[in-house]
Amino acid sequence: MKKRPAPAPPATLPPPLRGYLYFTAAVTGAAIMIIEILGAKMLSPYIGLSHFVWTAQIAVTLVALACGYYAGGRLADQSPQLARLYWAILAAALYLVLTVHLCEPLAYWCLDFSLPVGSLLASALLFFIPLALLATTGPYLVRVITSTVAGVGGNVGRLTAISTLGSLAGTLLIGYLLIPLLPNSRTMTGTALGLMLVSAGYFLFTRRRGAAALLLLLALGAAAAGQRSLSSTPAYAHVVELFRGNSHFGQLQVVDARAYPYRMYLNDNLVQNTYDPERKLSVSLFTCALAGLADVYTPRLADALCIGLGVGIVPMELAHRGVRVDVVEINPAVVPVAVRFFDLQTNQIHLTLDDGRHFLNRCRRQYDTVILDAFLGDSSPTHLFTREAFSAIRRVLRPGGTLVINSFGSLDEGRDFFSTSLHHTLQAVFPSVRAHASGDGAIFFVASDQPELAFRREPDLSRVHPYILREVQSLYAGVVHPAPAQGCILTDDFNPAEFYDARNREDFRRKLALAARQM
Repeated sequence: MKKRPAPAPPATLPPPLRGYLYFTAAVTGAAIMIIEILGAKMLSPYIGLSHFVWTAQIAVTLVALACGYYAGGRLADQSPQLARLYWAILAAALYLVLTVHLCEPLAYWCLDFSLPVGSLLASALLFFIPLALLATTGPYLVRVITSTVAGVGGNVGRLTAISTLGSLAGTLLIGYLLIPLLPNSRTMTGTALGLMLVSAGYFLFTRRRGAAALLLLLALGAAAAGQRSLSSTPAYAHVVELFRGNSHFGQLQVVDARAYPYRMYLNDNLVQNTYDPERKLSVSLFTCALAGLADVYTPRLADALCIGLGVGIVPMELAHRGVRVDVVEINPAVVPVAVRFFDLQTNQIHLTLDDGRHFLNRCRRQYDTVILDAFLGDSSPTHLFTREAFSAIRRVLRPGGTLVINSFGSLDEGRDFFSTSLHHTLQAVFPSVRAHASGDGAIFFVASDQPELAFRREPDLSRVHPYILREVQSLYAGVVHPAPAQGCILTDDFNPAEFYDARNREDFRRKLALAARQM
């Protein structure tokens, strides 16, 4: 039995309908870019934002688009009925609503896998289906809009241009407006609602009022359910949440412990600092170590540069000691959090909102010490840990000045690539380098043009919280020596630290993410 030929689309489309189809191409193009970028941000509190995560997200997006283009072309040739396309857009929207609620449990499940496998699984399970469904739009609309072969080129060009401009608008919208101003879950729900309304608009346009009414009810139900779940404060057993907000560099949280007078600052579910608001002292070892190591190794400490504000505890500690402090911070959203919850006094420091490397390249001042404490979740930006970056730091240091670095790594054989490479890279720029380890994965490097680094004065322990006093004392005595045969010199041109250190960072993030889940 012969197959019936697919019904041909109308020879000419009414101009309003043609305009709506172009509008659909723009909206779906924008939604695809929002999902790609926002998907990685939604996963970042659990699996980070390393190049493995972005590679997985981009790979899943490309495979989904390829499958969607192919399927859309086949379906359009079989039956170029626009209702099919708009039902597909609706299905993508409903799936996106589900991703908001499935993201956390699925991401925690993926922590049982290695980072490359886990990130690929999480991205595929959450975002492959909606991206593939949205990708059917392009070939479907080409088939519907094109009435003669002579017009194929112009129609494909117009639709591709409009879809690409929509993608550009989505990229700018998510990057410059939605991520810093709205929770990721609310942005994803809003994207889903926009796609539902596009589908409902088509059915209203074609006078299929029953379908349009159903879609509008679905949109209202999804909006109500999403608003109800997003407005509720998470129920924590051991902490009270004081603040939650989004930023270009992850989700920011402030919580108070119920059993102790400790306040914690979290970035993407990872504890970044702990503070005792009653004593006004840090309960995190690294804050005492950074200010303390700068003090004991620097001959004269009058001017300091801090690359990374954190929540302002290290800069304020230096200012308390009478040091003039310049601070470079890339994330403006953290400043009001530090002022409100961690006693940062911006009038006591000189704050610049900038990338640390960009600031160094333009800096004309000189300092007695530079403290490098720039972290995005579980690791530092790699462009700040190269020979060229350290050369820029040495240029802004006075003779005898010190560079103090907070890093996380391992000195165990087979897992020490990053720490030994960092040591080699510092030795390529500075005559003297020493490393102190805390035993919990934190390694502090001190580098200087001094012929030999040695304590210039005894450590001041008067402002160390009693809870970490022994750890701090142990740190000062804990000089370590990375294996000289391991690692390499990290440069701007070749910096594989993130690749070789992936296992350490994965273990560290998994430990802190699971700890945050138990709060």
